[in-house]
Amino acid sequence: QVQLVESGGGSVQAGDSLRLSCEGSGLEVEFYGMGWFRQAPGKEREFVASVNWSGRTTYYSDSVKGRFTISRGSAKRTIYLEMNSLKADDTAVYYCASRRWGIGDISSAYDYWGQGTQVTVSS
Repeated sequence: QVQLVESGGGSVQAGDSLRLSCEGSGLEVEFYGMGWFRQAPGKEREFVASVNWSGRTTYYSDSVKGRFTISRGSAKRTIYLEMNSLKADDTAVYYCASRRWGIGDISSAYDYWGQGTQVTVSS
């Protein structure tokens, strides 16, 4: 069983930066692909970014490419999402997710999910 715990959410102004963290625990989580999704009020959950087990391969949604950076800690159990130039449209609950094989943007392919952390961006 894998457990994921997100942290780092908060309320910021448009143009500010924020860094989210997700710490994974459980057997072999360091070999899992991991990613971030978000869900705004009244909207479906959407893909943000993902990273493979080594940290060398990343994948971003078009809406955050160039503004957000996903990375993996040296112990491979923690991932980060550095969010720059935040916009009001980035307001959402951000979820960390992991999957045994590969990476990608389909939420149903992820096996484990965190509880989420709220990010609010005021314009």
